[in-house]
Amino acid sequence: MNLLKTLIKDLHSFLILWITQSLSALGSSMTNFALIIWSYQQHGSALQTAMLSVCSYLPYVIMSIFAGALSDKWNKKIIMLVSDSFAALCTIVVLLLLKTGSLEIWHLYCLNALNGLMNTIQQPASDVAISILTPKNHYQKVSGMRSFSNSLISIMTPIIATTLLTLTSMDLIILLDLLTFGVAFVSLLCFIKIPTAHNENVKKESVLQSAKSGLNFLKHNRGILNLILFLAAINFTASVFNATFPAMILSRKGGGEVSLGIVNTVTGIAMLVGSVIASILPTPKSRVRMICNSLLLSMSTENFFLAFGSSVPVWCIGSVLGWIAIPIMNSNMDVIFRNYIPIEMQGRVYSARNTLQFFTIPIGYFLGGVLVDKVFEPFMIYQQTGEVLATLFGTGKGSGAAFLLFILGIVGVLTCVIFRKNTDIWKLDRITE
Repeated sequence: MNLLKTLIKDLHSFLILWITQSLSALGSSMTNFALIIWSYQQHGSALQTAMLSVCSYLPYVIMSIFAGALSDKWNKKIIMLVSDSFAALCTIVVLLLLKTGSLEIWHLYCLNALNGLMNTIQQPASDVAISILTPKNHYQKVSGMRSFSNSLISIMTPIIATTLLTLTSMDLIILLDLLTFGVAFVSLLCFIKIPTAHNENVKKESVLQSAKSGLNFLKHNRGILNLILFLAAINFTASVFNATFPAMILSRKGGGEVSLGIVNTVTGIAMLVGSVIASILPTPKSRVRMICNSLLLSMSTENFFLAFGSSVPVWCIGSVLGWIAIPIMNSNMDVIFRNYIPIEMQGRVYSARNTLQFFTIPIGYFLGGVLVDKVFEPFMIYQQTGEVLATLFGTGKGSGAAFLLFILGIVGVLTCVIFRKNTDIWKLDRITE
């Protein structure tokens, strides 16, 4: 009991921020889930649906490298409040367009791009705020807690969103999104104080100089840089997967909205279990080995189960194997970054990281949509029943997406094997906890 009281005292501000921001993230995630289903139902195109994510990530990637300078200079709390308010305003615009029957896919592209632009400043500010609010000895625990909430969001999003879409309409989902924003906004404004991390050099630097200092830090710390590039390669495979996965589940026999919701829910449960494991695990002898093994398990299982499977239970098994170790990977990577990068440098370095680590995501989403719509689905149309590919991946719409997932599995495994041999990454294990 005394240990729990001490923990709550140490993490009081973080706990308020974590709970309320997680609630707001749940609302936003439900809206995004509903809009993905709306887009695919309206257009039936993996590419047009994937473009929603491309438009979110493209400005985020392009501008992130400069955002760290602003994040380090400006008040973290104000940045988060303004960014959240802007996101809520975009949600209100969607609701108004929906109510007047005027909502078009290009509206969502524009709004997602604007949200992505605001996230470039909000994300590093949020990351640094968590470092400031969290005692160093609680980094791994806090990372596990964040993974736990993200997993819970993954579980609840498809359940609540699918239920509300079936019983009511998208209007109610958006209203709940706005309600959760209000709770998070008031809590951050009134109950959370984020101390300032003083660094006189940041005040004197221009935006370009700050961006350069973040890149220079990575240039002189090859282990961190190569770990980021490893994640960039994984993110490419994962984003092609994310563009392909809904198209396959929604198109396959035995699939559909409910099946997509079930598989997503199981994914969330797997991540929830992984988050609990990450929170209670003792400090590993090698964080790098934990990262490499977790990613290898993910890449070598889920894609193949989804590619060869033809039923919800098999897809769910693949999802469990693919996602249960991801929170463990995230927590160990998070501890490495927070321990290795000085707090006064984190905004700039995290922004440089965001550009390098996430630039492959919009490329992957776009390429995934093109490959599904223009290459693999048309190719599988000409496969006759009884032929090898038709036997392995089935026939009809969705079979091309399944074939692409198989290719992604091979690419993912090769990526893990190649980066596992990088000696600079393994040197990160010498960091003193």
